[in-house]
Amino acid sequence: VQLQASGGGLVQAGGSLRLSCAASGRTLSNYMMTWFRQAPGKEREFVAAIRWSGGGTYYADSVKGRFTISKENAKKTMYLQMNNLKPEDTAVYSCAAQSGVIASSVSQSGVYSYWGQGTQVTVSS
Repeated sequence: VQLQASGGGLVQAGGSLRLSCAASGRTLSNYMMTWFRQAPGKEREFVAAIRWSGGGTYYADSVKGRFTISKENAKKTMYLQMNNLKPEDTAVYSCAAQSGVIASSVSQSGVYSYWGQGTQVTVSS
């Protein structure tokens, strides 16, 4: 699976951005698609995930109610709609994919074999 992330940019606090992650290669039917982020000097952290078959979603507490993850099957693309952005959301956002991920492991970056390049999101105060 090859992943291509896009959509980052500079936005003021309270603004919105939508990230995209386009997948190519094998079918995604058994895959978990996930967004992680990493701020300077900090560890990579889980943001949100969506199960490609069934559409079950998972969110980090820090983004619940502000971010929405979705997918478009025909385009094999995952989205992250980010609203009410805060300066602490500033990070490089990366998408990842892995088959057979169980719910209890969804937030663990080590279970994902496939990664896209990051896209920078900068939120100014």
